[in-house]
Amino acid sequence: MTRGRPDQRGAATVLTIAMAGVLLLVGAAATVVGAMVVAHRRAQAAADLAALAGAASLADPTAPSGGGRDPCAVAGQVAAANRARLRSCRIESADVLVEVVVTGPHWLGQVHDLTAAARAGPG
Repeated sequence: MTRGRPDQRGAATVLTIAMAGVLLLVGAAATVVGAMVVAHRRAQAAADLAALAGAASLADPTAPSGGGRDPCAVAGQVAAANRARLRSCRIESADVLVEVVVTGPHWLGQVHDLTAAARAGPG
């Protein structure tokens, strides 16, 4: 050993373990973000489809898809078929406004569910 120079054996191992930990943390965070994006897209698709089904039911209550039923009931069924829960539904003139909730990825401390809203009508 040279005088005045500390022994550096094992320093590369410590650095490698630290970098592997950082990469693992970044990978886990990216996975959570990706899962949240997918869940939000699923929520938006469910909201869009539910609003369209409700508007179709409202526009033609004798249609086979609506069967003369409440547009919000139809929207709720379509939302449930898309693995979402109808949070709210209201009718404003000829438009159907819905809000749905989809269970979010509950990983790494993320505990919130994702919501999406949509509006559909004849105009």
